[in-house]
Amino acid sequence: MKIKKTKLAFHPYILLFISILSVSVSSIMIKSSDTPTSVAGMYRLYMAVIIMLPFVPWKKVRSLQLGKKDWGTIFLAGLFLGLHFLFWMESLVYTSVASSMVILALQPLFVMIGSYFLFNERSNILTILCLIAALFGSVIIAWGDIGISREALIGDGLSLLGTIFISAYMLAGQKVSHKIGTNLYSVIVFFIGGSVMLVYSLLKHYSVTEYDSVDWTYFLLLAVIPTIFGQYIFNQLLKSLGATTVSVGIIGEPVLAIILAYLFLGETTSIFQFIGGFMTLLGMGGFFWTKSMNYTTAKNTVAKNTVAKN
Repeated sequence: MKIKKTKLAFHPYILLFISILSVSVSSIMIKSSDTPTSVAGMYRLYMAVIIMLPFVPWKKVRSLQLGKKDWGTIFLAGLFLGLHFLFWMESLVYTSVASSMVILALQPLFVMIGSYFLFNERSNILTILCLIAALFGSVIIAWGDIGISREALIGDGLSLLGTIFISAYMLAGQKVSHKIGTNLYSVIVFFIGGSVMLVYSLLKHYSVTEYDSVDWTYFLLLAVIPTIFGQYIFNQLLKSLGATTVSVGIIGEPVLAIILAYLFLGETTSIFQFIGGFMTLLGMGGFFWTKSMNYTTAKNTVAKNTVAKN
């Protein structure tokens, strides 16, 4: 993947860690609330849109060179995001954090396959081995948590659907990331995603207004922490790191989520989760090390070419 010249306040891998830590909090918050997940997801995205609106460079909107296919891709990205939240957040009602998150960890595998066909992105053998190690660690994490009950199967199925949709969302975002600013793109897809959950909530006859102050605070925290500091940063990093690398970072989310679930929800941590978590972090570390070397090399090449042209 060719590196994109983007203005980032911090090194992209620092931002990736911040975003992973932020989205890891979401599963704990969802488990801790009894509000309908679709309503929480709706307000999570709508509130993020309201917060971000003042930061959208509206004067540059007219100068965007986007065709019908590009706008169609952006619309699909928002649709995929809404369906991801709808299915994944609902999965937490039926299964544990660990079981749902480990299925979500399959995301980079789907994204890597999609990136190969859509962007002709190829990965070397070391990168693939590190990814496999991280995925294998995720499987070990869930080994002691695999359930055969009807509810567990429903939860796992919903989590798998959510994983497929977030993978498609990442790929769609990378496809248009170089044509539209992150702020405007995020506002559009967050609004569309929130609208998907609004329609679902109305069809299910859920109340969208009758909630107390604790619930509204919960909605706001979901908007700020896992959405703006999580999903928004993911969108921003698609330009510099690409969908595959961003997705691999999300493999670390189950490890952090399980730690937080142990600390705040009292969910037990097994030896499988400990060993699997270590292997996941080791695989991720190797993957990011190889990618970081490529990133630095590409960045230096861009700088040398710029100097040479001047």
